[in-house]
Amino acid sequence: MSETVSIATLSGDDSFNAYVARPAGGAKAAIVVIQEIFGVNAGIRRKCDKLAEEGYLAVAPDLFWRLEPGIELDPDIESEMQKAFDLFGKFDQDAGIRDIESTIHWAREQVSSNKVGAVGYCLGGRLAYMTAARTDVNASVGYYAVGVDNLLGEKHAIAHPLMLHIAGNDGFVPPEVQQAMHEGLDDHPKVTLHDYPGMDHGFATEFGNRRSNEAAELADSRTAAFFAENLA
Repeated sequence: MSETVSIATLSGDDSFNAYVARPAGGAKAAIVVIQEIFGVNAGIRRKCDKLAEEGYLAVAPDLFWRLEPGIELDPDIESEMQKAFDLFGKFDQDAGIRDIESTIHWAREQVSSNKVGAVGYCLGGRLAYMTAARTDVNASVGYYAVGVDNLLGEKHAIAHPLMLHIAGNDGFVPPEVQQAMHEGLDDHPKVTLHDYPGMDHGFATEFGNRRSNEAAELADSRTAAFFAENLA
């Protein structure tokens, strides 16, 4: 079952929408699904639906609501890709993390276990790292996170498990950034990195030209095992 809910900001003076997918039975835990630069589009909603099929309450907040509420873009359409880059350039990531924290608080009230995870893609992968460092989320996963080398100064604050999936041929995460991620995080007791040689950015998207089935299924299986262990 899916629905759109309204979640209050941390300040309580505004609210934003989120897509929610609920499992058929009681949810074993909740997972916040953090969008790419394309909004809460069909692919992100499908991520939520699949997590609900696995027994989780899944919620995807509209993080671009301050810029253009309800925006949905298709990365395979050039004009929409450019629109996404424009929104990314205007997006306040610190405000986004506060909205994710609000979503975590909301989700925690929805499940008896009080356990909440987060999984993000692209921009959402970066935000998943920031969520691990700045909130009390129980476990986080980031797919092809961008610019993590600029966030390594926050690694000391990561108190709960974090998994990052790195695309080896990522045009937005060049080899020197991948190297910095490994050098900065390989010895962190809470962080696990997985490399996918030859894969490009977006390889685990649900729809479109960027998807690589084999790598996506491997990454998703690792994510499923990670959440099963850390949200139990």
